[in-house]
Amino acid sequence: MDMIVCVKRVPMTQEVDLQIDAGRKKLRNPDLAYVINDWGNYAVEEAARLQGLLDGTVTAVTVGSAEDEEVLRRALAMGADKAIRVDPGDRVLDGYVISRLLSAVIKPLPHDLVLTGVQAEDDNCATVGIMLAEQLGLPHAAVVTHADVKEGEAAIRMELEGGMDEVSVIRLPALLTIQTGINEPRYVSIMGIRKASKKELQVMAVEDLGLSEDDLTPRVVVEELFMPPETAGAVFLEGDPSAIAEKILRILKDKGVNV
Repeated sequence: MDMIVCVKRVPMTQEVDLQIDAGRKKLRNPDLAYVINDWGNYAVEEAARLQGLLDGTVTAVTVGSAEDEEVLRRALAMGADKAIRVDPGDRVLDGYVISRLLSAVIKPLPHDLVLTGVQAEDDNCATVGIMLAEQLGLPHAAVVTHADVKEGEAAIRMELEGGMDEVSVIRLPALLTIQTGINEPRYVSIMGIRKASKKELQVMAVEDLGLSEDDLTPRVVVEELFMPPETAGAVFLEGDPSAIAEKILRILKDKGVNV
């Protein structure tokens, strides 16, 4: 079974004082550390797990600069057989453009199963996987928490809202977006990453993918980034339920809400 897993390198923003650059369209990143996207990490582990069960091949793919190859090396250390980096140059990337680039790479490759993370930690858009499935013409399932893959099909469990799950059978080839918690990603040692450096890592330029300028035109344009305004904090209301309800209505009206 041939599997392809899409990964992304994202900044660690926990416990960091984020700063916006002078153009107010992106974060200043000299002091930010970068890691593999958490959802993508689970997707790589799921591909490695299925590889062990089904004797398959795994190819990891990412879109980014040479610095982003570290997440591909990690995927190789986790069990991927080869890796591909698409170099976008200085092009502006949104979910649509990324999905177009990925689809152009994946289409000519043998693929029974394509795995992505549900979303990326940096933008939380959760759009690339679904758009990629559409462009590849594949059936898809989102927020997958379990996959039992057999010849020609997969029994999957998907997370729904309100603590509900849905169990379905999907025909292969297919694309699944993987939810965190589907497995326990393995520890990757420095030695493992060094050994992975001997595996194949291919770099492709955008110009080699045969895409048009329309394909590479972002559908989402960032006008401005700004930090959330500081507020005074929570207000605790006291009294009986009817008095509290009246206070809440008064606050909403004062804020301009039609109630």
